[in-house]
Amino acid sequence: MMSPITNSKKRKERSSSVDEGGNGPSHESPSNHANDDNGDNNAATSITHEGEMPQKKFYRQRAHCNPLSHNDTFEYPLRPDQMDWSLEHYPNNSAPTVLDVGCGFGGLTVALATILPQERILGMEIRAKVTEYVRLRIVALRKEHPGQYQNASVMRTNSMKFLPNYFAKHSLQKIFFCFPDPHFKRKNHPRRIVSERLLSEYAYVLAPNAKLYTITDVKELHDWHVEHCDKHPLFERISESELADDPCVKAMQTETEESKKVDRNGGNKYYAVYRRIQQDPETAQLWLAGNFFQKDDEKSE
Repeated sequence: MMSPITNSKKRKERSSSVDEGGNGPSHESPSNHANDDNGDNNAATSITHEGEMPQKKFYRQRAHCNPLSHNDTFEYPLRPDQMDWSLEHYPNNSAPTVLDVGCGFGGLTVALATILPQERILGMEIRAKVTEYVRLRIVALRKEHPGQYQNASVMRTNSMKFLPNYFAKHSLQKIFFCFPDPHFKRKNHPRRIVSERLLSEYAYVLAPNAKLYTITDVKELHDWHVEHCDKHPLFERISESELADDPCVKAMQTETEESKKVDRNGGNKYYAVYRRIQQDPETAQLWLAGNFFQKDDEKSE
């Protein structure tokens, strides 16, 4: 099994720092990319020792960045089968089955580890210092609760660009998008984490009957989520009555740092959950990977 390889020549010329302690998911120190894509030029060296619970005040980073900006700071495999998950995440080299995209400080990621003990939870975060905080948080929880949280990990990456590089077709059971950046300006709408193109990627990696969760405190963004998911042919909305017994719905309403902030400010929360529907054989032919690279005139023939 090959370890992740980079698609950037410049990246090979840069030095990197990876934790070899074996105490949990390893990740680069936030000081390694002081001039990374999120614009934080004052990233400080971590002062938290492995096994200690980190303090948020040392890992705060501005919340908004442009996920579509060009950068060469991310390593990623060319194909999912080249990803070695045992290297930094799960000892038995099993791939994740649940994603917390834009996991922030990891509140939902660690909560899902106990709610879904049979699944492997991966928090995905684009900010270096925040990712390091979650990594240290998981290491500390594993030390405090021996035998628990082995199914939780975190990765710094840009999920809007590299999701298909990591996850095989129909390999995921759940994807969470909790309080994503609203990108209010019309010109920035392509940066939103839910779109027609991205929903097709999510449908590709989600197994039939798997679930896609969204929650936000911005009504306009919620309406955007519902509009785009309702229109997509591979997703159907799950009714409130069916969601009543889903512990993940309550978790995303209460466990994330953003949800707690909304509660403190007396705000509203809007959520929607969708099921990845099963395709009939004829429709499935339209969603082969090769079709995404066909020219329009070839498709019409």
